[in-house]
Amino acid sequence: MSTERLIRIIAGAFVLLSLALGVEGSPLFYSSNFLWFTVFVGANLFQSGITRWCLMENILRKLGAKTAVELAGAK
Repeated sequence: MSTERLIRIIAGAFVLLSLALGVEGSPLFYSSNFLWFTVFVGANLFQSGITRWCLMENILRKLGAKTAVELAGAK
């Protein structure tokens, strides 16, 4: 799986989890402060779209994940 897909999956999971923990109507509600994590993820996605730099991508690359271009070239 490519780093691009992994980043989308991880970001989506973080947003859903932080909403589940931060929205009072949720059965998993813990504290509304978890909504700040949702803001952080959104801001990070916005920033990475502008600067083309993402910390999660660097982490995944160090863990051995490959980009879509690298995976396409390997076939």
